This record gives sequence, C-alpha cells and structure tokens, in this order.
Amino acid sequence: MSRTSTLPKRLQPMLATLTDAPFDDPGWVFEDKYDGFRMIAEIKNGAVALYSRNGEIISRSYIEVAKALESVEADAVIDGELVAIGKDGVSHFQLLQNALRHEAKLLYCAFDLTFENGEDLRKRPLLERKKRLKAILPRDKLIAFSRHREASGTRFFAEAERKGLEGIMAKRADSPYASGSRTADWLKIKTAKRQEVVIAGFTAPRRTRPFFGALVLAVREDDTWRYIGHVGTGFSHQTLEKLHGKLVKLKVAKSPFPGKVKDELVTTWVRPSLVAEVKFAEWTSKGELRQPVYLGLRTDKRAKDVVRERERSRK
Repeated sequence: MSRTSTLPKRLQPMLATLTDAPFDDPGWVFEDKYDGFRMIAEIKNGAVALYSRNGEIISRSYIEVAKALESVEADAVIDGELVAIGKDGVSHFQLLQNALRHEAKLLYCAFDLTFENGEDLRKRPLLERKKRLKAILPRDKLIAFSRHREASGTRFFAEAERKGLEGIMAKRADSPYASGSRTADWLKIKTAKRQEVVIAGFTAPRRTRPFFGALVLAVREDDTWRYIGHVGTGFSHQTLEKLHGKLVKLKVAKSPFPGKVKDELVTTWVRPSLVAEVKFAEWTSKGELRQPVYLGLRTDKRAKDVVRERERSRK
C-alpha cells in the first residue's frame, strides 16, 4: 500500500496498475482512460469540496464544476477525472494548462461512488457502486457519468487507438474500492507510452530558441534522484517563457544526481519539485527515455512520489 496524499484515508483515490496489453474477460469491465487529472468530490448538505490527488482543495479553481455538483441528489464522495475537451471531442492533458483553458470545455467524468448518505460503499462491488453513482448524478453539461463496456477489452482498446485516446481502464466488476492503494483489480492500458517526470534542471538556449534548450528529467529511485534523459520538444513560445519563469525561482548550485549526466556544463540545476508529463517512444537499455515530448506540468502530483512506471503482465 502506498499513501498517495495528505487527504484523509477515506478520501484517498484507488490507483491502477499499468499493464502491457488489452484482454477480454467476462469478469471485467472497461472504461475510457481520461487524459486529465484525478479529482475527488465531497458533497455534504449541498456544499461541495473538490480535492486533487495530492490533497489540495481546488474548489475555487473550478467553481463551475463545484456548482454543478451541488445538485447531486445525496451527500456523497465521488471519484472522477477532470478533463478538458478539445475541438476534436477528445480530452487532452495539455488543454488543462491555465494558459490554454479557454480553448476547451471542462468536464468532470465521474466513475465511482465511495460514500452515499453516510454509508461506506467501498466494500461493495464496483458495478453496484457505479449504478448508485449514475442514479444521483445531475444532468449537467459539466458532468459526465463514465460508462463502461463488459467483457471485450481488445475491441474497446482498438477503438481507443483509432480515436486517438490515451488508453482504456480495465476494472474487475466485483472489485471493492481500496482507498490509497495501487492494486491489480484496476488496470490501465495505454495506447502510447507516457511517464511522469521531475524537472531537475534546464540547459542553455540553442540557436533561435529563447529561455532554455531542454529540461533535465528525473524520477525517484530508493532515496535518490535518477537521471532519465532530456526533453527538448513539445514547447510553445508561451510555455517556454512561463516554465522558465518558474524554474529560475528554483535554482540551486549542485546537481541532485549522484553521478555525472549529459550536458552538465550548460545546465542550470533546480530544486526537484516541479512534476511534468511526457510521452516517449521507449526506454533505452540505460534506463533513459527515447524521443520524449513535453506535455505539460502536473500540479496534482508530488515530486517525491514520481517513480518509473513499469508495465506488468496480467498473466
């Protein structure tokens, strides 16, 4: 078990395990894997509190979503994903960045119900919890019930690939809700490789690019920082400027790594505290990212919790 945040245990989200391939199984259900960030909604006497995965109260940042949830027909704790839907009708993590929020519509995709009118539902089967969730959700353009498909994960995954979605979720139909735990009862199957990373430094600008050349990336391994490569693509001019403004405030004199890494002579080191997400082609034999592309910062994750995510076979 791994504690995921400063949230009370009963509010901590259940976490999924990355697996290597889709499958068909009558004992499982399959849902879209949304490209946003996790958000827990607690509704009590019509008042709504929204929490990020790392325990921050974010109700004021998403006032419209909180107001929509005031119409939930029960006191409840709901688990879901906040996403931004682009013009293509697909959720995109990049659009959740503050500078781009105006380009997309926000949507809270609710997929689980852990408490209802004081009753703890976490030991009840997933499909029962989802049925009860659907019954209390209001009809609102900012709220969606996360529908599921039974048994056929391979076909659902092929559809997700065709639509350009991030992937699918596979959940055991009778699974309980394990607050704060990562279990094999929930699996995530991605259409492309992605990894959360911690920014450890940035290199000097090159050619005509302003602000910086590339970011130095790290993950936590045991009690140290492990270098996993540089990322120099995926940045707009606006992103370069805004990110550089955050990084210069975190400058430190020394590298956080125990050994030497690439381009140290042109690197400005920063305190490893900013979490980002990248997509990439594969891991190299040295444990570095091949062809990473920057997607954006993640404010819902803590740097010390970022480790290399490894695929596990379901067999």
